[in-house]
Amino acid sequence: EDGIRDSVASRGLGDVYKRQLMDIGDKIEQELKNSMKIEKFEVKDFTGRHLNHEQHDGGFHLEAVIVSDEFLEQSLVERHKMVYTALGDLMKHEIHAFSMKTLTIQEWKDQ
Repeated sequence: EDGIRDSVASRGLGDVYKRQLMDIGDKIEQELKNSMKIEKFEVKDFTGRHLNHEQHDGGFHLEAVIVSDEFLEQSLVERHKMVYTALGDLMKHEIHAFSMKTLTIQEWKDQ
């Protein structure tokens, strides 16, 4: 499963949006890998659910699964802080909403 790429391929989205969506997935993955050792990364797009909302002002609505042993002995809040720190300015501009599951390798295997 390739997360965002599967999501893009399965929808009738315009080419420009498809490129933007794949670009943001690649950017997120790169920023995370620049900050920590990632075992698995998957991101899905839920922006389409929010396009008709009155307050939607652009930016992607994304959900990610991030697997890394750097999350060992870290609380949920600490794990999320690690991810938000790694994403930096992406959270201020390209991403409007970002939900995530942050798991260690063993937690991922135990699911």
